[in-house]
Amino acid sequence: MSQRNVLGGPLEECGTDPMTGFYRDGCCASGPEDVGSHTVCVVVTSEFLQYQASAGNDLSTPRPEFMFPGLNPGDRWCVVAARWQQACDDGVAAPVVLAATHERALEVVSLDDLRANAVDVPDDIGGLL
Repeated sequence: MSQRNVLGGPLEECGTDPMTGFYRDGCCASGPEDVGSHTVCVVVTSEFLQYQASAGNDLSTPRPEFMFPGLNPGDRWCVVAARWQQACDDGVAAPVVLAATHERALEVVSLDDLRANAVDVPDDIGGLL
C-alpha cells in the first residue's frame, strides 16, 4: 500500500541530510511500529528546538543509539504529530512541508493548522479549500 500525504498525493521525501523518518528512509512514512506518529515534516527553527527542549524533548543533542544526529535550524525532520500540535497551540510551530507530511498526521492535527504553517503551498490550491 502506498503512503499518502495530507494533500492526498504520494508522500514525498522529507529530508536525507540528516536522514529522517521513523524508518530512517528520508520520508515521514508510518506504520504500526510508529506508535508516536512521526508524520509531520518540518523545517526546524531555533524557536521550535528551544520549545521542544523546554517540553522535555531535546532534539538538538545527538543520540547515536537511536540513529539520531541532533538537529540544527534549517534541517528537515519528521516530528511526532502531537508534539508539533502542542507547539502550534503555543504559537511556536515549525514550518511544515505538506507534500512530505503523512496523512496519518491528520488523526492528531488539523489540515487548517498545517496549511497555516506550510512552506510548500502547491500551485493549484483548489484541493486545499
